[in-house]
Amino acid sequence: MPSKNTICLWYDGTAQEAAEFYAATFPDSAVGAILRAPGDYPAGQEGDVLTVEFTVLGIPCLGLNGGPAFRHNEAFSFQVATDDQAETDRLWHAIVGHGGEESACGWCKDKWGLSWQITPRALTAAINDPDRAAAKRAFDAMMQMRKIDIAAIEAARRG
Repeated sequence: MPSKNTICLWYDGTAQEAAEFYAATFPDSAVGAILRAPGDYPAGQEGDVLTVEFTVLGIPCLGLNGGPAFRHNEAFSFQVATDDQAETDRLWHAIVGHGGEESACGWCKDKWGLSWQITPRALTAAINDPDRAAAKRAFDAMMQMRKIDIAAIEAARRG
């Protein structure tokens, strides 16, 4: 049974490429049905890929090849909780190294402009430390980072 709520992501003719990248990069991700346009439309022609169903980390998505009118921005992002530095590094480098770009505090963008927060669980625990001084030290360390360095966050937390 299809999901009742699906995230629709707008692409300029590259929805299938994006879906295939996400499926190859993230666990519990896959490409599903591909719908080809039954007729011409403003951003394409009959037979072009119109939509691609896919999941990213178990979240149902639909890639729509809607044309160049709308672009992704930071108002929407996927936040990925990582378990260790190796997973953090792998996902970060997959996104940035595949035509994406780095941003601050664990954020990066993929080559299609979609924002990702690669957030180690250790960071979340550190900034939620009941010792507010330790949480602030970890937060201040994070504010200086691009990709999160778990060892540096834990060192800051300890003081």
